[in-house]
Amino acid sequence: MAQTPERMSLIVFSGTVDKLMAASILATGGAAMGLDVEVFLTTWGLMAFRKGDCLTNTRVSKDFEEYGPTMMEAMQAKHSPSWMENLLGAKEVGSVKVYACSMTMELYGMRLSDLEPIVDDVTGVATFVERAKEGRITLFI
Repeated sequence: MAQTPERMSLIVFSGTVDKLMAASILATGGAAMGLDVEVFLTTWGLMAFRKGDCLTNTRVSKDFEEYGPTMMEAMQAKHSPSWMENLLGAKEVGSVKVYACSMTMELYGMRLSDLEPIVDDVTGVATFVERAKEGRITLFI
């Protein structure tokens, strides 16, 4: 009998660059360690995946907004990849799937074609939670 792969589930609720960067780094690390990584985009996290938004999004969490310009300058000076580039890299490293929340999609009148092509599919929260409860790691960002 084949062993079920270990899974890490990330729930991405925030659409700020600092939290999207953290999610992308965690996804990359999980993929590099051989975990199946599933990213569930909801609310503002989903909105950050609208086509083109990743190119203009410079929002930082309110608690750290005074550090936003410094963070963006440091990333640019060091030629750090963006959170989107990190997430694309994670998909190349291992098994990473990105899912859009069906309720959020319906709420905002969006279709899968409105999102960046990195998003694999649309799924409901019940399906995601069912899969996440079988995982080893679940994080809310």
